[in-house]
Amino acid sequence: MREQQVNVGIIGLGTVGTGVARILLQQRELLKTRSTVTFNLKTIAELDWQKDRGLDLTGVKCTTNADELLDDPDINIVVETIGGYEPAFTFIKRALQNRKHVVTANKALIATRGKELFKTARENGVDLLFEASVGGGIPIIKGLREGLIANRIKSIYGILNGTCNYILTRMHQDELEFSEALKGAQEKGFAEADPTLDISGGDSAHKLTILGSIATNSFIPFDKLYIEGITGISKLDINFAKTLGYTIKLLAIYQAFKDGVDLRVHPTLVNNFHLLSAVSNELNAIFVQGDFVGSTMFYGPGAGERPTASAIACDIVDLSRDLLLKEGERYCNRTINPNMDVKLIPIDEVSNRFYLRFFTKDMPGVLAKISGSLARYNISISSMVQLETHGKDNYVPIVILTHEALERSMKLALEEISQFEFVKDDYLRLRIF
Repeated sequence: MREQQVNVGIIGLGTVGTGVARILLQQRELLKTRSTVTFNLKTIAELDWQKDRGLDLTGVKCTTNADELLDDPDINIVVETIGGYEPAFTFIKRALQNRKHVVTANKALIATRGKELFKTARENGVDLLFEASVGGGIPIIKGLREGLIANRIKSIYGILNGTCNYILTRMHQDELEFSEALKGAQEKGFAEADPTLDISGGDSAHKLTILGSIATNSFIPFDKLYIEGITGISKLDINFAKTLGYTIKLLAIYQAFKDGVDLRVHPTLVNNFHLLSAVSNELNAIFVQGDFVGSTMFYGPGAGERPTASAIACDIVDLSRDLLLKEGERYCNRTINPNMDVKLIPIDEVSNRFYLRFFTKDMPGVLAKISGSLARYNISISSMVQLETHGKDNYVPIVILTHEALERSMKLALEEISQFEFVKDDYLRLRIF
């Protein structure tokens, strides 16, 4: 492979952008040794140049106008790190139309508007890479595309959001209520001032959309995913799960079947014997099953300046290999096919085991009526726990674990049970992994 210089431009010098610039400037010789390519950070576009980022930008063009970067014919690769939908979408599309490769960590944009961007990349013979969009520094996308290239992906189970995992870990280890654990996460910087996207499951769903799209080589529509967050989980549920030998995690789930794929995000009881149950605090982990390799697990930091910048640097190096090839040649086919469709299985048609928690009045016949409703919808009980001590307002908690049942059947049974006058309306249903 002949030595060549590749010119890189960065749009946005926030946390991640600063990390990428730091690698390109400080690890330049290391990257050259390992790739035979000299990476030249030519231009950075950023609106706020007052902040001291601890970088020596001597020789780097610093501008507030992204057009200077996007329209520069000498720049080969554009790195977008501003996040959000606009102007990020416009910048990425223009770069692709100008036949520049693009690297981004923008999972929300890829998950919701990626189809148009992948189409634009194909039309212009360039690539849009996004290793850092899922799992931070964990090489899960490269692992799926290249490491497991000989496999049909049968399932993916992932802890993809560090904020939620930190909150649930603190609830589990320190016996905190959700609100207390969330406050602690915000104080330590693991949760945003407005944590809605994280705790609602939306962030995990963005990432699952991307993983599902790679696994199927088609573009999964984000708005078709089933999503539940962690706001309904209480300290009581954490303790019941402990007693029963489980840990509650927010899981992103992909399962492939003959007639389609199942994608969903929701809190899940994970058996303490499974490796995912031991993934704590802000760390991420993705459990992948291929038809030939069997079970694999990817584990590591899911966010932060250095892990995310490390993943972006990996994409930059990969793209440089294409730049060294002849016109029309590709090192690897990495673009998701925007023209392929895959059938998504509705949540109602999926089967699961369930954890059910009710608050009921302490009176005769309660368990018989609840179990009768479940039986009417072919849902069998595997175990049941009822506390002897009275709870608030003379209501006591009852926990039921079921055998596998259709989601549709469980939905109907819960609608019936919720109408009983002895059941409070704040029941909880979780799935069991």
